[in-house]
Amino acid sequence: MSPAMADATPRAIVFSDFDGTITLKDSNDYLTDNIGYGEKRRRDLNLEVLHGNWTFRDAFKDMLDSIKTPFPECIEILRKNIKLDPGFKPFYEWCLQENIPVIVLSSGMEPIIRALLTDLVGPSAKNLQIISNQVDIHNDGSWNIVFRDPSDFGHDKSLAIKPYNKAPQGERPTLFYCGDGVSDLSAARETDLLFAKHGHDLITYCEREGIPFTVFHTFEDIHKKVKDVVEGKTTTQEVAAEGKIIAHAAEGLEKEQITIK
Repeated sequence: MSPAMADATPRAIVFSDFDGTITLKDSNDYLTDNIGYGEKRRRDLNLEVLHGNWTFRDAFKDMLDSIKTPFPECIEILRKNIKLDPGFKPFYEWCLQENIPVIVLSSGMEPIIRALLTDLVGPSAKNLQIISNQVDIHNDGSWNIVFRDPSDFGHDKSLAIKPYNKAPQGERPTLFYCGDGVSDLSAARETDLLFAKHGHDLITYCEREGIPFTVFHTFEDIHKKVKDVVEGKTTTQEVAAEGKIIAHAAEGLEKEQITIK
C-alpha cells in the first residue's frame, strides 16, 4: 500500500515537482548556470530533451557533471539564493488541515530538497514525502547523482503515481500534479488534473502531445483550483477545459502583440 493511503483514504493527493515549481528558481539550473558550464548549454540540452534527441537522464547528468564545487558548498549556495513560491506554504498548510497528502516528486537530489524545504517551510516540512534521486559524495569532495531507476528519466515520476490509479473504485482519491519542465514529462499523463507553469517547457510538450492541462503562475492559482475541486464546486475536467481556452486566448494575444511590434 502506498504511504499516502496507509491510514485513511484521502479525498485528494497532490504530487508536485520541486525545482522551479515549489521554488521560484530551479536549484540544479542555478548551480549549472553559476558554477557549472552555464545557461546556454543547459538550455540547449533542455530543448534537445524536449525534441527527443537526448534523454533527460543523460542531459541532467551532463549538467551536474559540469559542477566541480563540493556538495556541502552547493547546498549553502542554494540556501542563500533559492526562494519558495509565496503561495506554497499557505497551500501546504491547508492540505495538512484537510488531510490531503502533498508528495514531492523530483529529479533533484534528496539532501538538497530536504535542506531547502526545512529552511523555507519550517518544521512542518518533515511531513512532506520526498521521492527523488540521491547523491554519492566521495572522500575528495567530488560527488555524483545517483539516479532512482534505470529509466531514460533517471527518475520516472509516473511510477510513483500509478499505484494510486489502481485503487478500487470508490477509494481512489482525486490526483493532481504540478510541474514546469522536461523532468515532468513522464508524469504529465498520470493524474486527473495537470498544473503546468506559465512560460515553461511542460506547456510546450503538453500542447504538442494533446495532454490536457491548466496553467498556473503561482501556488495561489493551484490552491484555489484544488480547493474548488475538493469542495465540489467544479471538476478536474472543467478546470482543464477552461485552462485550454485560457491558454489558447493567451497564445493568440501574444501573436497579436508580436504582429503589432
